[in-house]
Amino acid sequence: MLKPWRLLVLITTTPRNSINSTLSAVVLRIYGKRARPKRSWKDLSVWQNLALAFQTLGVVYGDLGTSPLYVFTDVFSKVPIRSEVDVLGALSLVIYTIALIPLAKYVFVVLKANDNGEGGTFALYSLICRYAKVNMLPNRQPADENISSYRLKLPTPELERALNIKETLEKRSSLKTVLLLLVLTGTSMVIGDGILTPAMSVMSAVSGLQGEISGFGTSAVVVVSIIILLGIFSIQRFGTGKVGFMFAPVLALWFFSLGAIGIYNLVKHDISVLKALNPAYIYFFFKKNSSAAWSALGGCVLCITGAEAMFADLGHFSVQSIQIAFTCVVFPCLLLAYMGQASYLMKYPDSASRIFYDSVPESLFWPVFVIATLAAMIASQAMISATFSCVKQAMALGCFPRLKIVHTSRKLMGQIYIPIINYFLMIMCIIVVSIFRRTTDIANAYGIAEVGVMIVSTTLVTLVMLLIWRTNLFLALCFPLVFGSIELIYLSAVLSKILEGGWLPLAFATFFLCVMYTWNYGSVLKYQSEVREKISMDFMLELGSTLGTVRVPGIGLLYNELVQGVPSIFGQFLLSLPAIHSTIVFVCIKYVPVPVVPQEERFLFRRVCPKDYHMFRCVARYGYKDVRKEGHHVFEQLLVESLEKFLRREAQDLAIESNLNEYFDNVSERSRDSGAAGGDGTDELRVPLMHDRRLEDAGSSISEETSSAFPSSVMSLDEDPSLEYELSALREAMDSGFTYLLAHGDVRAKKNSFFFKKLVINYFYAFLRKNCRAGAANMSVPHMNILQVGMTYMV
Repeated sequence: MLKPWRLLVLITTTPRNSINSTLSAVVLRIYGKRARPKRSWKDLSVWQNLALAFQTLGVVYGDLGTSPLYVFTDVFSKVPIRSEVDVLGALSLVIYTIALIPLAKYVFVVLKANDNGEGGTFALYSLICRYAKVNMLPNRQPADENISSYRLKLPTPELERALNIKETLEKRSSLKTVLLLLVLTGTSMVIGDGILTPAMSVMSAVSGLQGEISGFGTSAVVVVSIIILLGIFSIQRFGTGKVGFMFAPVLALWFFSLGAIGIYNLVKHDISVLKALNPAYIYFFFKKNSSAAWSALGGCVLCITGAEAMFADLGHFSVQSIQIAFTCVVFPCLLLAYMGQASYLMKYPDSASRIFYDSVPESLFWPVFVIATLAAMIASQAMISATFSCVKQAMALGCFPRLKIVHTSRKLMGQIYIPIINYFLMIMCIIVVSIFRRTTDIANAYGIAEVGVMIVSTTLVTLVMLLIWRTNLFLALCFPLVFGSIELIYLSAVLSKILEGGWLPLAFATFFLCVMYTWNYGSVLKYQSEVREKISMDFMLELGSTLGTVRVPGIGLLYNELVQGVPSIFGQFLLSLPAIHSTIVFVCIKYVPVPVVPQEERFLFRRVCPKDYHMFRCVARYGYKDVRKEGHHVFEQLLVESLEKFLRREAQDLAIESNLNEYFDNVSERSRDSGAAGGDGTDELRVPLMHDRRLEDAGSSISEETSSAFPSSVMSLDEDPSLEYELSALREAMDSGFTYLLAHGDVRAKKNSFFFKKLVINYFYAFLRKNCRAGAANMSVPHMNILQVGMTYMV
């Protein structure tokens, strides 16, 4: 690499009008071409945003759109209707809950806290991990910051505050653990939603048959709901690509039906419910019903179920499309639906138990029932898919055991199916429906999961405001004070229903939290053990290029988790095998805290030992949204192509540096002879030219002006004979085939460890490792080309 003092000589001896182009060419020639930026959602036209907004109806708003099926039913099961204050107060609560949480919080604030267009709990966590080293797995590399999607922009007005928060987070391991637990808790709540949403939505839709068909009782509702749920989960393995095109039209028709029926009820029954726009009725509602009103908050919070999906599904759409769909379609239609139901209840207060279907005109019952059932199925489908995506992201960030992932679409990489999670959700849904049997009981559990996810998002967005955004301290603290207070109030209301079903999401969350934290804890300890026990370079140099054994043609791909150094498992292979391959590549599959890593930036190569060793380190970098879908043949081809590029680039770097060294030596001699002449303008040239914007626009090719700044001997790149020899040796090794060197590792706690650590590592973590997807299957490695050795890691 070029020495800094030689760059200084270059600056002071090159004509001033060609300095920038010269430096640009040299830097870009040495460090490579700048990656082309990814196309932004901001480049979309108005019509493209409107088309995306229409599509969001079928993916994002299914859960939120089906809430009118059960909100007032649950609210008035706690507060009987005795006067108009009860109806108007409940309606006012619903209106302002929707206006404050989904509209004010998510649409106008949280959607902006995206990670290169990706949303959700893990997206926020990865965004924070890029700005502060809070990831529990210490495998971060400076080269990761060169990824085009890994751009950091620290705020200038609040820089000191941001740096203080960053330093505090990085120094205290307890804060890192708390942050990780917070993220895992939110993820566990989302998985709990994947269980409760299908059960709640489907049962609410099917319950409409109770008043329409005589003899159709609770048992019949349970049986029909289970049949529908079995159908929903059975088709997951086929993917949603073939039927996804109908989601948006069905939900659009559903929202149109909600709005139209709401207007019909308002005009026909009692338009005076518009008085509920006055928030004073919330006060009157609590004053009249006191503790019963507090309990009714648990039902009121159901009107915002699915609001988190606006942020979680952001990666598939633009911020503008989600904002347009909510403000122009979802929000007004939901308000009209709730106002229409309230208007009906003003005239028929005894219909609260099945208010949605009773408020539908009799001639439209069956069409609306069919649409409601389809909407409930779509809402369930969206939540199940979101659960798959959430588990996949957790696996990518080392927080979930490895599971089999099936890709259901060749074109859309985000459409995945995880069989074991699908069967788990199906069994749990059937158990929930069979045990609870009524939507009002499931609602008690449903509310805790929803509010829990929202509180986690509020906390993480506040941290993003303080650490990353240019947010005034007062405004940053107002966000958790306003929205956090509202969510805590709702949380206190739903927690009061723990004995009536609220324990269920807490049990689910606790189970998944223990699984994820145990896996992360064991993985971190295993990685730290590998770092401690890695082979020293002095020992490798003592072995010599033969590595103390026989080198045979072929490429050995040794998989491990180290991003630098020689893993200790390599020593086990040297002791166990009679010969070792002529080319050794230490492959590390690493997930970086960005959504997607471009294919051209996937592989990061380094030479491990001197050239004659033919040993390399390859870090294959993936984002948490990337899907490792390529087969082993494609992976091998990409790896070898990247290795050849690395070797050619390395030779070019050495050639340029050698030529520049000779040129600078000659320039230095002439400068000493000429004395101090030409000192004018030196101060002007002391400005760091690396910040010149013209450098950012420079290409990778060397311009004519740059070429004229140096003699032709400097910029000429002759073919290096050693390069051709190394490339031919690589091709010969490739022709001989690939062998995958894997470690069958066992992780055990040390004898002097605490009892709790022994329990977690020796039993819980060992059980998860034994029953999760094996490394060979997870990496799509052919079984015929595998060599494995056993090793025990003491942590």
